[in-house]
Amino acid sequence: MTKIKIEGITEVSYARAAIEAGADLIGVVLAPSPRQVGYDKAAEITAAVKKRLPVVGVFVNTPADDVNKAAESCGLDWVQLSGDESWEYCQQIEKPLIKAIHIADDWDEERLSSHLEEGQRLLGSRAPIYLLDTFSEQKYGGTGEVFAWGIAREAAAKYPVIIAGGLDPANVGQVVAALKPWGVDVASGVESGGVKDIEKIKAFIQAVRSAG
Repeated sequence: MTKIKIEGITEVSYARAAIEAGADLIGVVLAPSPRQVGYDKAAEITAAVKKRLPVVGVFVNTPADDVNKAAESCGLDWVQLSGDESWEYCQQIEKPLIKAIHIADDWDEERLSSHLEEGQRLLGSRAPIYLLDTFSEQKYGGTGEVFAWGIAREAAAKYPVIIAGGLDPANVGQVVAALKPWGVDVASGVESGGVKDIEKIKAFIQAVRSAG
């Protein structure tokens, strides 16, 4: 069954709403972003949902030691690296890992598969979940823009991948039915006016479950 990650949680109330709607993971952004929260708020959200579902902390180009300390102090279950971190950098992260791969317009199926194969080879038993997102020169995530999902078909069949970038209740079912990925990730697609919309969260999760 495809897992659902609701990204960019900024308040405990949104975290609880995501749980009640049936999400599998939630994400808190600890990097520059309109959805960024401080470490204290991240710890508050994590404590509020403890033992109910995993919390992922999102970091961008942060020193590995700082990531490990923050993950421990905030009580995070997973770390997501959404910057330009190398495979060698990934080896330094102590928590279970999600690594964002930013898909540019000139990428094809072969290039993506080759890149993930390199990650598997270098990281071995500690290989991450791969989050496939749309490349942007302006930001490292939350663009609301889609990439050519078809190039992820081979990768989704071979590796645990999360599809992100431009997903919403209207299109996520197509992705799940076509690729059967390990997971899907949404932030702006379940927001209204820049804040989480509980009805959209419910609709998104229902669309994933129906397609799966």
